[in-house]
Amino acid sequence: MAVQILIVDDEPLARLRLRGLVDAIQEPRCEVVAEAATASQAASWLREHRCDLLLLDVQMPGADGLQFADGLAQRSAGQAPPLVIFVTAHAAHALRAFELEALDYLTKPVRRERLQAALARAAQRLAERAAILAQQPPAGRSPVEADFLTLTDRGRLRRIPLAEVLYFKAELKYVTLRTASETHVMDGTLAELEQRWPQRFLRIHRNALVARWAVRELERHAITNFGELDDGAAEACDSWAVRIVHVDEWLAVSRRQVAAVREALAGQGR
Repeated sequence: MAVQILIVDDEPLARLRLRGLVDAIQEPRCEVVAEAATASQAASWLREHRCDLLLLDVQMPGADGLQFADGLAQRSAGQAPPLVIFVTAHAAHALRAFELEALDYLTKPVRRERLQAALARAAQRLAERAAILAQQPPAGRSPVEADFLTLTDRGRLRRIPLAEVLYFKAELKYVTLRTASETHVMDGTLAELEQRWPQRFLRIHRNALVARWAVRELERHAITNFGELDDGAAEACDSWAVRIVHVDEWLAVSRRQVAAVREALAGQGR
C-alpha cells in the first residue's frame, strides 16, 4: 500500500516541485493525497482525513511548521499521529525539529535521492508501527507477548521486559531505553510507545516517557540545557523534575504535565 502524503507549504511552486519528486519515485510507493498552504488548512484537512506522512515547511503565515508539529499528537484523537519530514530552506531549525520527533529534515532545493531515502525511512517506520499495533492484545487481555519490547542491540535481537523499563528518552533521531542496569538505543518515537502502553508509561516532557511505578519524587529544579538539571540553582526558576528509582536520576517535567505526575504519585499510595 502506498504511503499517503500531505504536503504543507505556503509556496505553490514548492508544493508542485515536491509533488513531482514524489510522483517520480517508484520505491517506496507514495501518493500525495492533499496539499495545504498553511498549518490551519492542514489541521482542517486532518480533522476529516488521515494520512501517513507530512512533508512540512517551517516558515509559513500563521502558525509555523514547528508549532503545528508540536500539536499533532493532541489532534490525532488517540491514534498515532502522521510522521513528519520537514522540508525547508532554513537549516537552523533542525535541532528543534528532531526534538519534536521529526523523521527527517530536508533543506531546499530537495534532491530526489535525498527525498527517496527519507521516504524509505518513513515506509520502514510505518511498517514497524503496523507490526506494533498487530501485537497489541485485545481489550481486557494482557498476554505474555505484550509484556516485553524487542529491539536490536549490536546486531542481536533483545527482548526487554517492560517491567524493567524505567524510562524512554528522545535523543534526536533515536530513543534511549533505560533500565536499572542497562541503556539501549532504539528506533521509533515516544508517540508510538505512548500509544502502545498508555497505562504503563507517563509522558512527563516532550522528550521523555517514564514508567509510572518508577516515579518517586516531584520537586522544583532549575533546568539548564536539554533537560539537564542543576540542583544548586533549584530556586532560580519555576521548573519541575522527577526522581527515578534505582538509578537515582532526575528528569525534567514540563509544566503542562505536572498535574499528571502528581496524580500518578498519589495513585501509588492507593
